[in-house]
Amino acid sequence: MEIFAALASVLSDPIILMWVFAAAIVGMVVGAIPGLTASAAIAMLLPVTFYMQPLAALAFLYVIGKSGRYGGSIAAILFNTPGTAASAATQIDGYPLSKRGMSSKAMKVATVSSIIGDYVGEILLIAGVGIIAAIALKLGPPELFAVYFAAFVVIGSVIGRSITRGLASAALGVLIKMVGLDPISSEERFTFGSFDLSNGISLVPLMIGIFVLGEVFSQLEARGKPIEQFDDPDNEDARAKNRLTWAEYKPCIPHVIRSSFIGSFIGMLPGLGSAIAAFVAYGEGKRRAKNPEEWGKGALEGIAAPEAANNAVSGPSMAPLLTLGIPGSTIGAILVGVFLIHGIQVGPTLFLTQKELIYQLFACGLVGIAAYGLIGYYGASFVGRFILKIPTDVLYPVIFLTSFVAAYSARGSMFDVLIMVIAGFGGWLMKRYDFNPAAFVISFVLAGGAEETFRQSLLLSDHGALIFFARPVALAFLILGVAAVVARARSLSKQAKEASLNDA
Repeated sequence: MEIFAALASVLSDPIILMWVFAAAIVGMVVGAIPGLTASAAIAMLLPVTFYMQPLAALAFLYVIGKSGRYGGSIAAILFNTPGTAASAATQIDGYPLSKRGMSSKAMKVATVSSIIGDYVGEILLIAGVGIIAAIALKLGPPELFAVYFAAFVVIGSVIGRSITRGLASAALGVLIKMVGLDPISSEERFTFGSFDLSNGISLVPLMIGIFVLGEVFSQLEARGKPIEQFDDPDNEDARAKNRLTWAEYKPCIPHVIRSSFIGSFIGMLPGLGSAIAAFVAYGEGKRRAKNPEEWGKGALEGIAAPEAANNAVSGPSMAPLLTLGIPGSTIGAILVGVFLIHGIQVGPTLFLTQKELIYQLFACGLVGIAAYGLIGYYGASFVGRFILKIPTDVLYPVIFLTSFVAAYSARGSMFDVLIMVIAGFGGWLMKRYDFNPAAFVISFVLAGGAEETFRQSLLLSDHGALIFFARPVALAFLILGVAAVVARARSLSKQAKEASLNDA
């Protein structure tokens, strides 16, 4: 099989291994910093990959995404401050264990569960992505546009707490993507006479602004909040109490396996992401638990379930990106930029033109999981305490200045720096008023392909937009998109009614 040849190639290349291990460390550290995410790290480091070989660049950022998801559990367990949104579920049982002097045991459970979940997701990706790609090759422009439409609607309506604000965020991403030259007529659109805008808005400064500067502004707004930490006592009894035995972890196994498949399934659906997977797995685990009364008070199973689901999302979320060109997550949206920078077109033809590269990327993912697992099992406590010693008055100004360097270095353009600053304020305002930065960025990435397939479909049709209703597969995806909005609206309405009854 291709994956074994790819693994042999990766393991025999010291340069690739160096980048994979560096990514495991960088992702873990950034993920453990409260407020920052793997998406922020990837966006900030994206310009560095301009000067790397395609496999090294993709592997570096892909593994950062994996280890960053895991790294969020460190801050959740040690500081009661989730490093990522997904790790908020880990915090529920992780922090109570930390208060009892068992943070090392909690982090070991998180590490082992993350490794298992990530491996399950990656293996399912490797096994199924080729089949999905073969099916995708048979889709014509009308079917592909319908897939884009469903992705827009699902991403806009499902991510976040408001359907209207989510869809508005997605629509804004499409609108910003339209700035520049019309791809067919070459007429200027929304340029307002600016030469700099005639080439459109560059992806790199936009993402650095949204994910990095926007987060820095949010952290500055929330500065001053104290972080409480409970250190494990350093004596033989404490070390014995923090050892993780098979007897202790064995009850977690059913939860880990179930949560791994939950996370893998959710990962394949564009826009849902790790946070939803983690909380769904936590809720299902507690429902099936033999000791539900202990969940929320420091149950090891309450750490294992969300961590397995959180990391299982990583691999399957790449499936829609690699087969259809539709990023299933914000990390996937950033990786689209890496593919394009290196002249690789994502979509149905990717497995025809770059099959060897893709399987080598999967192999790097398998090695990366082992790397962050090894480092995390023995060094997660050290990473957490190291981060706690870095003053935020130093950390965030350094990140702020690095963002400017990264945005400028992409094309050597001060206009890109201006775009980054505007996007940074935009990202901050989106978060503050419950709009959705992730939906905005993913829609920005998707808009170009959606417009192309829409126009191709109209050229193929004698009856205009009716072609989308005349093709069964296209119609099915259109119905799926509408059904997702209706289901989400009903879910939010039900939650609102339950909340009002509880208040009464």
